[in-house]
Amino acid sequence: MSALLEQARHRLTTGDYHKMGAAGVFRPTDRVELIEGEIIDMAPIGSAHAGVVGLLTNRLVPAVAGQAIVNVQNPVVLGEHSEPQPDLSVLKPRPDFYRNAHPTPVDIIFLIEVAETSIDFDREIKLPLYARHEVPEVWLVDLRQKALTIHRAPLEGVYRETLQPSDLTRVVPLKLPQAALDLSDLFRF
Repeated sequence: MSALLEQARHRLTTGDYHKMGAAGVFRPTDRVELIEGEIIDMAPIGSAHAGVVGLLTNRLVPAVAGQAIVNVQNPVVLGEHSEPQPDLSVLKPRPDFYRNAHPTPVDIIFLIEVAETSIDFDREIKLPLYARHEVPEVWLVDLRQKALTIHRAPLEGVYRETLQPSDLTRVVPLKLPQAALDLSDLFRF
């Protein structure tokens, strides 16, 4: 039975997904992303989630000024069948600020996913997706457990290095060592 169900599926491409958006298939209020050819509803953004994304944005923008672009809840293209919308993307500078095309893995310095209710999805689906597409670094912020986990060194679809810093007064992105962040108040809410 499962082989039949797998056979009956039609995986959408990012091109299909964009055509659906242009045709008005999605309402302006729909929060969806394309993951491995399937349209996935995104969880509503709670106040704790929004506040932490705001705090991280506030810290990241000055820390990476002139060295990187910070995108908030904007798409990244991962191959032909996935276009997730991480909470924060720290990207290589580009003169067009990604107006002409969404960033791809070669553009990504690191991503941040903030999770309140979606931690299992982020860990089990999105993190392996990022690893398969060789996104060099992903930070998972688990609001329920009040934990930051940093994943680095993707190899064969798995992150080989996982860190959970206990001291958040100096958190350093691997490819932006000059952009050390004080996140000591990350979980104070």
